[in-house]
Amino acid sequence: MTLNWVCYMKISVIVPVYNVEKFLEKCLDSLINQTLKELEIICINDGSTDSSVDILNQYAKKDARIKIIDQPNLGVSAARNAGMRIASGKYIGFVDSDDWIDVDYFGRLYNAAEKHGADIACCSILRAYSGGKLKTKLKIKEEAIYTNAAEKFKKLEIPRKCYVYNKIYLREKLQQLNLNFKEGVYFEDIGFTIRALYHMQTVATVPGPTYYYRVNTQSITRQMTDRKQQDLLAAREDFLEFAQKHHLYDCGEKWYILRKVFYNFMGIPVMKIHEWKTIKKYYLFGLIKVFEKRISL
Repeated sequence: MTLNWVCYMKISVIVPVYNVEKFLEKCLDSLINQTLKELEIICINDGSTDSSVDILNQYAKKDARIKIIDQPNLGVSAARNAGMRIASGKYIGFVDSDDWIDVDYFGRLYNAAEKHGADIACCSILRAYSGGKLKTKLKIKEEAIYTNAAEKFKKLEIPRKCYVYNKIYLREKLQQLNLNFKEGVYFEDIGFTIRALYHMQTVATVPGPTYYYRVNTQSITRQMTDRKQQDLLAAREDFLEFAQKHHLYDCGEKWYILRKVFYNFMGIPVMKIHEWKTIKKYYLFGLIKVFEKRISL
């Protein structure tokens, strides 16, 4: 009997795709081979110029659950928002197109969410390096339920680990909150994650299934440009305002930083300056604190 995918979607998986021909097949294989079959796989081609589109089309011919959206290069936030607009599953999940997941990943998250009536279910993350090395990025050790906002944030190590992609979210709640990703900026996960965790009532943690986050140390996207630094500082400021407004917890002084300035000589960091509202700290070679200066308000 043929399954009617339109009527039985349990999870809509949103996959932004941009020039990932080297890694896309591994990602898609991990999705189409999930033990949970009632998946809608929404792939947003974000203006790719390599063979990513050809790979998407090949997979779509083999698996009717794959939907392809083509758009100009607008960035990962716009791609995720586009996918959310057409998603039909009870839950929404996000997978980046150079990453992959365990074969029972979505099945175990879905079952835990249904068992506990959770708005969000989340699991562990491993960093995957070239050569096969794996390193823990976030470890979920027990199945548990959290409803208190401060407990949710502490358990998931927010704001230091504001990851959107190791979770599934109840689509109806996202729609009620009108929660989307801020477009045109880096570190868009932070604003989305803190609001989802705070406003969506119940979070289930699920040990076992793992999201594999690929680390490409040669990628230009990993370099901290001036624009990225400014976007990071803006995201941190947004979190601090949100945490203070909702009486959460003190997340540590580094999140109150206003600016970082680097002075390099022949590619070697000679001096790094961290500036808060009331103090500047100077670090020799970026590591050794040599001086600090109080700032009058």
